[in-house]
Amino acid sequence: MKKLLLVIFLFLLTGWSYSQVVYEDINNTGIYDFLDELANNKLIELNAVVKPYSRIYIAKKLKEAENSVRNEELGVRSEELGVRNEELGVRNEELGVRNKRILKELHFYLQEYIPEYRILMRDPASSSSTGPSPASTSSTGPSPASTSSTSHSPVSTSSTGHSPQGEGAVRHPVPDSTLNYDWKLNFLFKKNPDMAVSLNPLAFQYQDRLFTLSVRPILGFEWMSNQNAAEYHRWWGGSMYGYIGKNFGFYANLRDNNESTPLDKPEYLTLREGHVYKGNPNGGVDYFEMKGGISVSWNWGSLSLLNDRMSWGNNIHGANILSDKAPAFPYLWLHLNPVKWFDFNYIHGWLNSGVVDSARSYTTATGVYRIVNRQKYIAANMFTFSPWKRLNLSFGNSIIYSDINVNPLYLIPFMFFNAVDATRTGYDDDASSNSQLFFDLSSRNIKHLHLYVTLFIDELKMSRVTDPKLQNFTSWKAGFTLSGFPVRNLSLMAEWTKTNPMTYKHFIETTNFTSNGYNMGNYLRDNSMEIYVALTYKPIRGVTLKLSGNVAQHGTDLPYESNKGYPVDGVPFMGEKVWENQEVAFSARYEYISNGYLLLEYAHANHSGDVRYNPTFMHGKTDTFTVGLSYGF
Repeated sequence: MKKLLLVIFLFLLTGWSYSQVVYEDINNTGIYDFLDELANNKLIELNAVVKPYSRIYIAKKLKEAENSVRNEELGVRSEELGVRNEELGVRNEELGVRNKRILKELHFYLQEYIPEYRILMRDPASSSSTGPSPASTSSTGPSPASTSSTSHSPVSTSSTGHSPQGEGAVRHPVPDSTLNYDWKLNFLFKKNPDMAVSLNPLAFQYQDRLFTLSVRPILGFEWMSNQNAAEYHRWWGGSMYGYIGKNFGFYANLRDNNESTPLDKPEYLTLREGHVYKGNPNGGVDYFEMKGGISVSWNWGSLSLLNDRMSWGNNIHGANILSDKAPAFPYLWLHLNPVKWFDFNYIHGWLNSGVVDSARSYTTATGVYRIVNRQKYIAANMFTFSPWKRLNLSFGNSIIYSDINVNPLYLIPFMFFNAVDATRTGYDDDASSNSQLFFDLSSRNIKHLHLYVTLFIDELKMSRVTDPKLQNFTSWKAGFTLSGFPVRNLSLMAEWTKTNPMTYKHFIETTNFTSNGYNMGNYLRDNSMEIYVALTYKPIRGVTLKLSGNVAQHGTDLPYESNKGYPVDGVPFMGEKVWENQEVAFSARYEYISNGYLLLEYAHANHSGDVRYNPTFMHGKTDTFTVGLSYGF
């Protein structure tokens, strides 16, 4: 078995092409929002159902956008793009060439991804990778600090010969001197051109033909004040990522956090990410957050071991398949993208059940009771097909299993897990696991408009469909984003979410859809509904003005137990509304350097009902002012 694994590993390392994968944190909302805007305006093709994206994938999408908006300046003929502009009926202005803000945003973000952009320019094969996948990859490139008498923007290139998707092989790679940082400390490392201290991004950078390394600080402060209290969140730490050779990527980041009061707990109905806290005598809390991973990759896929958060399912206000609500947990991630019309993702994760295993817990010789929790795992896959450009049809399934060691059945990526689990347990419900189905439809076929629908199915019986008194355990999400029409740089977005009672729950405590007590799906959990509307305007590069409104409701929170005097599938949706949040907010955000944000926000909210679902300072009617300054997510 060990020899077989070694052969597979060596095969991957010596594949047809060279590649590396490092993932961009999903909290870096600036780049993720910008990619969505580019996709909505048909400047790139984007598969957004699974996040995070790899840095090389982001660089490839920025390069694709550059080719779209600069096709005349790059000297690319329409025949090389595989289409005729006359047939498309699209003028250069419609492609965004005259949108100076988008061009400035492109230049700004390409500064962040210069190491990856060099990789694409260095390796023609990686530039012609097969399609829109978060783990599209390539080989290492030249030095990040190559110098010349003049500093040029990565946007201002002269490459030619691109595929119809704007990702074709670069026939004449531009020299390294065109890929310099706009701002860097030139007096440092004059004698070592492989090193650079860039100011945007703020980082120490090293890159040669074998090794790439980027080291960055993390620092932030957030202050919130309203009629009830003034609270804060501050954090500091560091991050780094790099590539070794032609197939290996790694990253790690650590944040030390302090909050004046817990801003999120498993019972809170907020979008804030969940954490595991250590209490302080003054009522505040401290916690570490460590994320990182290693990846081995090849031209059409990658295999990664990560400790990180993820998001599955298109959304603008929280995912309902797999969200980033629960604390980061370790998982294996297999990504395959053999052709441009098919994309596959699979994970196997180790969750925290929070349920004590009394049989394995014990008292030590010193009198300490050693607590051992029950084992808990998740396996999930997602198949994405693209029958037409900009139309993605995704479906998959997952399973939460516990109380046993890792089972090989759930390590086979393409399985329908419910079927194999039924065979393993002999169709005994009390011995079975908790399985789910999900579907996602995303369309950007109409220029400026993104439409999406997501369905999460926890339990489905046809008898419940025909009986109006019964309900299946499902969560629906539907929404749209209209970008750049009818007003340039203006976006309108709306989203509706409905989750039936008992969704994400299970009658076996160790197989709930949770980790560390936090729900891994919709942040409102089961028996809830939400309508979210937002209007964003980006007048200049880096500035985002947002006006948003939100109505969120949560019904009676009942346990999934058959002996409580009610049928679990007969609990009426929102039969009794026990909590509601009505909120209108205005925010102004400025990304002053890559992944560095200044935030000003005012929110008028009315939280009514059960007080346990909010932090204390958010109870009742509030007018909350927030000021934040951060670098490094």
